[in-house]
Amino acid sequence: MMSTDFATFPTLVAILAMAAVSYAMRAGGFWLMGHVPLTTRVRRMLEALPGSVIIATILPIVVSGGLSAAASIAAAGAVMIVLRNDFLAVIAGIGVATGLRAMGI
Repeated sequence: MMSTDFATFPTLVAILAMAAVSYAMRAGGFWLMGHVPLTTRVRRMLEALPGSVIIATILPIVVSGGLSAAASIAAAGAVMIVLRNDFLAVIAGIGVATGLRAMGI
């Protein structure tokens, strides 16, 4: 049974509205891409998209975190490229960040 508390009703409406918009955006994207011919150019753009998302996520961290953040992300990236091990990459990134911040950098 639902509560009659008016503070929870707007919250429920907001959650349902966000869920509906999220679903509409995802479904709309699939529908729209169903109408786009997969030319070589479109295929290359879609292949480059994951790298763009990663850069868009990492760049603000580097800008706000300074040298220690940049070095730790570079170390994690280098370990990931060489060893292809997510766990070791995270450990390397944390280790570099901890070491540089302990030195006051």
